[in-house]
Amino acid sequence: MNIIETALPGVLVIEPRVIGDARGFFMETFSARRYRDEAGITLPFVQDNVSRSRHGVLRGLHFQRRHPQGKLIQVIEGSVFDVAVDVDPASPTFGQHAAVALSAVDHRQVWIPPGYAHGFCVTSETAILYYKCTDYYDPADERGLAWNCPELAISWPIDGPILSDRDHRHPGLTELARRLK
Repeated sequence: MNIIETALPGVLVIEPRVIGDARGFFMETFSARRYRDEAGITLPFVQDNVSRSRHGVLRGLHFQRRHPQGKLIQVIEGSVFDVAVDVDPASPTFGQHAAVALSAVDHRQVWIPPGYAHGFCVTSETAILYYKCTDYYDPADERGLAWNCPELAISWPIDGPILSDRDHRHPGLTELARRLK
């Protein structure tokens, strides 16, 4: 397993060991012992999710404030552009982001610790994401950040993304900081 640090503290790109031959491949997508020892991921996972989306869909940027979720994310079909944003106004990296391309071909994962906003856009015809969470989803606690906030300067690889009504209404970084105080 290869671990790659990003510009954000704790956000990691993980390249699992993949064993392949003419029949296909095998890989271990999670082992508590290995991920603890090699990547420093010690939080227990309590919920697994699957998300399927079509090309051009952008989901995010989402986070929970009272029940922040750490997420171990992997694409099992297609490809996405995945983004984590620091949404802690007290953090020295507040408003900074880390972005990584993930695909079913490269098998890479991204670990986003609790306290970051998360979003992704689909760059293939369809994509299926599988992700493990360290806390339960709480709809009353869900918050969001505008995907296209100029202060974030995220270079999304798609134009005119398909968004949910909710994702159209998220505040920018300055307004979010005011709301979080």
